[in-house]
Amino acid sequence: MSRYVFKLPDLGEGTVSAEIVAWRVAVGDAIAEDAPLAEMSTDKAVVEVPSPVSGRVVSLSGKPGEMVAVGAELLVIETDADAVVTSAIPQAPVPQTNPANKTQVTARVDSADVKPRASPSTRRQAREAGIDLRQVAGTGSGGRILAADLQATPRAEAILAGSGAEREETPVIGVRRVIAQRMLDAKRNSPHFAYVEEVDVTALEALRQELNAKLAADEPAYSYLPLIVAALAQVLRQFPQCNAHYDAARNVLIRFRDVHAGIATQTRDGLKVPVVRHVAGRALADLANEIRRVSAAARDNTAKRDELSGSTITVTSLGKLGGIVSTPILNVPEVAVVGVNKAIERVVVRNGGIAIRRMMNLSSSFDHRFVDGYDAAAMIQALKERLEDPGKILQS
Repeated sequence: MSRYVFKLPDLGEGTVSAEIVAWRVAVGDAIAEDAPLAEMSTDKAVVEVPSPVSGRVVSLSGKPGEMVAVGAELLVIETDADAVVTSAIPQAPVPQTNPANKTQVTARVDSADVKPRASPSTRRQAREAGIDLRQVAGTGSGGRILAADLQATPRAEAILAGSGAEREETPVIGVRRVIAQRMLDAKRNSPHFAYVEEVDVTALEALRQELNAKLAADEPAYSYLPLIVAALAQVLRQFPQCNAHYDAARNVLIRFRDVHAGIATQTRDGLKVPVVRHVAGRALADLANEIRRVSAAARDNTAKRDELSGSTITVTSLGKLGGIVSTPILNVPEVAVVGVNKAIERVVVRNGGIAIRRMMNLSSSFDHRFVDGYDAAAMIQALKERLEDPGKILQS
């Protein structure tokens, strides 16, 4: 019998600490090698930390919401060749390696100890709905519970602690804490200014419909987003100062030749910004598919760490909820963000006459330390020109 002190590993990209979002085990639990121990939040994403050994949990270090330094003790596991451990498949003998003597042992599995397998977002949905995941049949790989599996389960109403409670207090942890801190840092450290321009997207809508008419019945339709991102990448060749990062630690402005577009995506965990890399080198169909792919991965928590970092400029759109004007906050260390508002038909004056046109506003923000008002206006005007004459997007 021996004790294995599990220290928090480096979760990537120079992470020095991570926040405990939720424990997946409790003291006394029997666990199998590779079973999830905890959900940890870095400044990029929430990740599951697996167990390197089989055994029984002796102690946990910290509570949800607390920070743990890389290399610090996370938990202690008692390892023993005779220990009862869990497995993804109840009552199935699973070969395990005992770290103490390196001999091969057979794990005895008690189905009552098996923990439901589900992503952090699915677990959060279950908690909010009052659903016991142990009562849900998972249809995913290896019995993993998917969000869709919750729909088939009668939802219990979430009630506040104590009868007649008039308020609910929720700790700000995980992705929401990271979002809150980033928004505060962006507003505090980056002097924003906004620039709003309206765009006649009547021709863009006609092009979108033309492209969609050529798609097979099972292919997803084009939205405005890939056309806007493609046009933005073309325009940024003229305005590299808007496709940049400010490295505050070194006091250096970094301009990028490639455009790596951040796609602001609303998820159940809050706002995430998955990245489409090398936009300028992609065909429109490929660009549209990649936007859909990374956005879906962000929503279902399958996005890899490198898919949630490295954007050089961000595009944010609320689609039909886009409103008339918005003031997007910079995704630091970027120096520009382009906001897409709702497209609606309006009566406008055109060529001296009255016409009905589809109009849309672009609401953008810039870091005034590095982007002058003239340059910001010129960049958005160049983007407007391409969106109003969208044939240029396909020609470039």
